Amino acid sequence: MSITCDCLIIGGGIAGIGLAAHLGAERSTVVLEMEDAPGRHATGRSAAIFIRNYGNATLRALNDASVEVLSGGGAFAETGFLSPRGELVVARPEEMERFAAYLDGAEGLEQISVAEAMRLFPILSGDHVAAAYEAGAADIDVDRLLQAYLRAARHAGSRLVTSARVSAISRKGGVWRVEAGGETYEAQVVVNAAGAWADTVAGLAGLSPLGIQPYRRSAAILPAPAGLDVSAWPAVVSASEAWYAKPEAGKLLVSPADEDPLPPQDAWPDDMVLAEGLDRFEKATTVAVTRVERSWAGLRSFAPDRTPVAGFSGAAEGFVWLAGQGGYGIQTSPALSRLAADLILERAPVLAPAVVAALAPGRLGG
Repeated sequence: MSITCDCLIIGGGIAGIGLAAHLGAERSTVVLEMEDAPGRHATGRSAAIFIRNYGNATLRALNDASVEVLSGGGAFAETGFLSPRGELVVARPEEMERFAAYLDGAEGLEQISVAEAMRLFPILSGDHVAAAYEAGAADIDVDRLLQAYLRAARHAGSRLVTSARVSAISRKGGVWRVEAGGETYEAQVVVNAAGAWADTVAGLAGLSPLGIQPYRRSAAILPAPAGLDVSAWPAVVSASEAWYAKPEAGKLLVSPADEDPLPPQDAWPDDMVLAEGLDRFEKATTVAVTRVERSWAGLRSFAPDRTPVAGFSGAAEGFVWLAGQGGYGIQTSPALSRLAADLILERAPVLAPAVVAALAPGRLGG
């Protein structure tokens, strides 16, 4: 016997759970997650920080549209999910072109002296020639945001099914039929929120892939430099994104900012890639990396144009894409989840029409 609902969401990361929360009680909803708990992959491995100037123009519009929920909690929590951090962008002479591009069109980003940058981040090496600071950048409490979405979704009657890997998808008589975890589900609307597996899910449904490519991003936890309290330091990124670092529970999280294409999988760091990235960090600072306490990797999935895909497919009725969020998935989840809910519920989107069009799967042939 099939389990029926109005909306079936494939993927229990921040996108799928966020959509279930935004749909509320207006559609009966089931979320299918292949792992034994939600948020196991990109969501649970994110070093999330809200940076308003991160991404292209469409992504910056999504960042702006997400601030209300992230800073104040919206309808999901009494308080927000952000804590002050600040972001410092630094450049060496060979990075000045990238530095200028980052500043172009940015809001709330102030160019500062290298001396001021070294005051904010005392281990910065003296061979940097330019710096900018975004005071409004903030850490995101990813787990609390995900849990808030889960509570809202459950309160509205949505059901989360874990250990439910999708094995087959078909459509007949205007209804989608999905086989997952030994059960059969039927729904009018299927949402592809499968992250790195988005093109795989589309293929099961008989749709052409959109070219959503997963890329590995690694990170390591290093001890704080001896005698220094790093808790008030900002997040720091090189203008060419050769490395970035941020305080994490009294230690330093450092990433080589790697972006190696991989098939969808449970990603692990490559020792050589991590070592090369830590070497770049070491050369950009005055500290030696002598010990790595922990390391991990996750997959960030991008569409070919580096813009998320959100909206109904033009190739299959009732099939919604909510994928390709890249490294922006946490901070844009309020806006993207709300957009997908607006479209499914046939409401006028809050986002500007130009932004909605820039996100539509039709631009990629979907």
